[in-house]
Amino acid sequence: MERSLKTAQEAGVTEAEVYFVWSKSTSVSFERDVIESSKESLVKGFGVRAVIDGAMGSAGTNLQGRLDDAMKNAVSIARVMDKDPDWKSLPSGDDLPRLIAAEGLFSEELAAMSLEDCIGAAISIIDGVRAVKDCRPTSGGLSRSVSGEIIMNTNGVFASQRKTRISAYTEAAAGGTGDDMAKASEFGLSREADLDPESIGRKAAELACRSMNPGSAPSGKMPVIFSPEAFADILENAFVNAVDADAVQKGRSALIGKTGEAIAETDLSLIDDGRMAGGLSSAAFDDEGVPCQRTEIIGNGVLKSFLYDCRTAGKDNVRSTGNGFRGSYSAAPGVDVTNLVVEFPKSDILAETPRGIYVHSLIGAHTANEISGDFSVECQNSFLIENGEMTKPIRSVMVSGNVFDILKKIDGAGHDVRHTGSVVTPSVRISDLSVIVPNEWPDGPDNFNRNWI
Repeated sequence: MERSLKTAQEAGVTEAEVYFVWSKSTSVSFERDVIESSKESLVKGFGVRAVIDGAMGSAGTNLQGRLDDAMKNAVSIARVMDKDPDWKSLPSGDDLPRLIAAEGLFSEELAAMSLEDCIGAAISIIDGVRAVKDCRPTSGGLSRSVSGEIIMNTNGVFASQRKTRISAYTEAAAGGTGDDMAKASEFGLSREADLDPESIGRKAAELACRSMNPGSAPSGKMPVIFSPEAFADILENAFVNAVDADAVQKGRSALIGKTGEAIAETDLSLIDDGRMAGGLSSAAFDDEGVPCQRTEIIGNGVLKSFLYDCRTAGKDNVRSTGNGFRGSYSAAPGVDVTNLVVEFPKSDILAETPRGIYVHSLIGAHTANEISGDFSVECQNSFLIENGEMTKPIRSVMVSGNVFDILKKIDGAGHDVRHTGSVVTPSVRISDLSVIVPNEWPDGPDNFNRNWI
């Protein structure tokens, strides 16, 4: 990597960067109660960037012996690219004193987990499902990874980090077939070797059993409680784009020009916390070498900040928030969230809700309009709320609304905070939201178009 940077300097670049990542993963999948596949894989590669007076070129390779060639390609690309007048610079080594590793990102026990251990854990998931009467697994799996990153540039940045991660998932079915069958899913995610695979299977089965024999649902505007999984799905697909500085600068955000304005309920705060201990998206630094940090996006209902990488920060003449991440080693960095934390005063929101519905999971959240924030999604494993209790399961219903509208209508949050991946949230109650029953769906119950908004 040092030699590659020297190659770039000898070619006359203004600045250059080399990023190296490796990941060793072990995965197991099953169909019904049979292990279908198990494998181990190793991925590693280099991403390089060269900058010449504001013009940038990038390239990548997964062959260490071709790293110098990749850098030469990046230099050649930079020479023919248009110069970006707003480009400031790659990160400086002067920022390294701010670099503090988040706690709980690497587990020696998880790193030592063998393929046989992973297969055993997958079998435990299956056993957990089958332990519940009249339930059976339909699919699922488990994956464990150990990864590392090194980043160096000509401005004095040199940093490295290691991480571990484990994820498990299963879908369970209860009852007979066709309309008599109910399905549900459950998952687990961690940086430590602390997942309970049997519990994951059992919870999926119990939810499937509870969802059997659904009844009719009310329609109209009413209180809706979203589980952590469901609310995270809405935020990821309808909100996150709006605080991406790149989307803001390109005119593709509903929050343009609203910094300092009240955009949510006054008790709501949304924090991007890249240094959360054990956070599933935590890191000491982003994929540009900028120390990760805690950034207040919404504070007490007021829009405080957008999220930046180096390029977008240069355009707004601010510092990067440490949110520059790559989709792969060969891709250029772009803005992304780390751990999006939902903060709201917590209470027993179910007991405080005399009437409404509880939504466990969603189908079609990816069809949300990421610019306007509009969404229309089908709900699964939903239940009627009566007199502060979750009662009868209800058939599939659809809820529709606007994410910026519901942020102003949050009037309660539960104690059940959950890490869903990039979002950390409790269950959340929206004071009123449109609930649509199947015979009112725009395309009819038998031909539901999930792209309808």
